Amino acid sequence: MDLLQYAGIILVKILIVANIMLITVSYLVYFERKISAWVQDRIGPNRVGPLGLLQPFADVLKLLLKEDIVPEKAFKTIHTLAPLVALFVAFTTYAVIPIGPPEAQLWGVSLFTVAPDLNIGILYVLALTSVGVYAITFSGWSSGSKYSLLGGIRSSAQMISYEISMGFSIAGVLLISQSLDPQAIVGSQAGLWNMVIQPIGFIVFVVSAFAETNRLPFDLPEAEPELVGGFHTEYSSMKFAGFFLAEYANMIIASGMIVTLYLGGWQIPFVNEHTVTNDILRYALQVGSFFVKMGALLFFFIWVRWSLPRFRYDQLMDIGWKVMFPLSLINLIWVAVYVMLIS
Repeated sequence: MDLLQYAGIILVKILIVANIMLITVSYLVYFERKISAWVQDRIGPNRVGPLGLLQPFADVLKLLLKEDIVPEKAFKTIHTLAPLVALFVAFTTYAVIPIGPPEAQLWGVSLFTVAPDLNIGILYVLALTSVGVYAITFSGWSSGSKYSLLGGIRSSAQMISYEISMGFSIAGVLLISQSLDPQAIVGSQAGLWNMVIQPIGFIVFVVSAFAETNRLPFDLPEAEPELVGGFHTEYSSMKFAGFFLAEYANMIIASGMIVTLYLGGWQIPFVNEHTVTNDILRYALQVGSFFVKMGALLFFFIWVRWSLPRFRYDQLMDIGWKVMFPLSLINLIWVAVYVMLIS
């Protein structure tokens, strides 16, 4: 295969994944509203289309037709750039999350990852997610509003605090897999999922994922009672929609990472080339298992939002530094001992 054909296949995969993600993110907003209605004993969206299924398209149309208002004192270039950075980070991270086995190939190219053979995939994800804080900080600083600025500063402190715990919890996974390649990490869980081996690391990573995605009870950067709307107070129209899409896209990334690192990825117990000999059926089951696990985690993200109250900021910092950080160190020590025992 020549370079042009190879690039063409990758481009097609990127277009497919990007379109699927856009539709998924739109309907994740719909399901959030439906699940919140279920929690609060309401009906939820039911007017636009059957069962309200066309509501996401109505929301997009509404945002497209809204006026794009930019404050007079805003730094306009950075104000415009911030939501683009948020979207870029959100959608490029999907490239290394494997949704199926590496042996499924077409013309020598893996079908179930966008980026081919990126053996530092975990570092790639961590690097991009750490850049995501700049989008929120830029938006807060460039808006010319004290409320927005406070939201941006809060987000910076929050993400720095919880990224340390997240990094240590990932280090435990890397000790067991001895690789930074997401496919190798999934392969190392063929016998036992990391969630079973290191439950503390799993809990720390899940809590840190809530904080990193600014989801309740960690949504202090946009706490309405004291910050009006936080970092995106001065945004409207499709710029606001950019932050909105990025938040839900980050939820999907966080769920995909949890599945990959702790829940065995696309693997299903007792489903392999020996028990299911039909390749197509086996691939379908494995890819389906990845999305079922990810869907369950997305439901959990939404369920928690409508079940728990928001923390105070001092409580959020106490949890990050006095609870999550020590637990992540304890988990790392336990995993090191475990690796020594089994080696």
